[in-house]
Amino acid sequence: MEKEHQAVTTFRKYLRIPTVHPNVNYDKCVSFLTNLADELELPFQIIEIVEGKPLVVITWIGTNPKLPSLLLNSHMDVVPVFPNNWKYGPFDAFKDENGNIYARGTQDMKCVGIQYIETIRKYIKEGLRFKRTIHILFVPDEEIGGEQGMGIFVKTPEFLKLNVGFALDEGMANESSELYIFYAERPIWYVSVICNGNTGHGSLLHENTAAEKLQRVINKFLEYREKEKRRLHSNPDFKVGNVTTINLTMVQGGIQMNVVPPEISVGFDIRLSIDVDHEEFHRMIESWCKEAGEGVRLEFRKKNPYVPPTPLDDSNPWWIEFKSAIEKMELKWKPMISTGSGDIRYIREVGIPAIGFSPMINTPVLMHDHDEFLNEKIFLFGLDVYYNVIKNLASL
Repeated sequence: MEKEHQAVTTFRKYLRIPTVHPNVNYDKCVSFLTNLADELELPFQIIEIVEGKPLVVITWIGTNPKLPSLLLNSHMDVVPVFPNNWKYGPFDAFKDENGNIYARGTQDMKCVGIQYIETIRKYIKEGLRFKRTIHILFVPDEEIGGEQGMGIFVKTPEFLKLNVGFALDEGMANESSELYIFYAERPIWYVSVICNGNTGHGSLLHENTAAEKLQRVINKFLEYREKEKRRLHSNPDFKVGNVTTINLTMVQGGIQMNVVPPEISVGFDIRLSIDVDHEEFHRMIESWCKEAGEGVRLEFRKKNPYVPPTPLDDSNPWWIEFKSAIEKMELKWKPMISTGSGDIRYIREVGIPAIGFSPMINTPVLMHDHDEFLNEKIFLFGLDVYYNVIKNLASL
């Protein structure tokens, strides 16, 4: 029987640590990562800005540490599982006869964290050194927004001391042989619209009810949604990240079937296309609320700002080196705007160029799904890709 590659063995050990929401205990994960740092004789820091939310920074110092550094970011946490829907235990890291490794976090994103570590291990084994210092960062809480992980870390003196010039973070799997290169994210707006109106007995036809106003509001939001769907489907080059998405996600109101509620609220998850004017869009949805009638108000649960995309052109020397490594391997790639939102947005918000990138080709997208898996050959392919990409970036 062929011996398992060391990187795959390390990956499976990492997957068996259940850093699963809610109420994640990161102690075993931190111990595992710091032991890896000790194996490579690399210095590390454990930074705990929020109690119980540690960040681990493993550093490989470059030959010219005054140069801005390269940050390799990944998150330790994973989303909840429904074990009865899995063919194998979600934290067993079972490998089948085809080399598929089943576990929560295989795609999102424990694979990338280990690929970073194992890439550095390979460089050290080969006696290589590069100009730029490399920081491998493992953060908590990405899966619940990252506010108490990367979101707070980028505002600290500890982050500033890392002197980051460029960052890599996660991407996603792709069923084709193309690599997806994520250079921007759509800002998230979580919007609640609260509609107030006349109450009374459910057997009557009251005027000016909250439900009537709610209907007008919902119609406006969903009409805009339909317009964006048509725009998406009419352009073969577009993916979901190229348009604004609006989804009704919450409706609350009412206390009893025969009582007309005095207040009903509706919530929308909105991801704004990067070409949308935020002030103009805000005015538009406020006008929808005003048109719906008296007693309708708009509230924001989240309102992320516009963050400029990372340029994928000759103005960005990091991109030139990244692209050179990909093209040297004769790999196909496609620039993308991320459909979701991750910790990379916090990095871009403080003015650092960053690319989201997980080299998982020919792989079904199973992040957050049952039976999440990654094939060991694809994992090792990703290791080869990072070997070339990081070498170029760290030599800039």
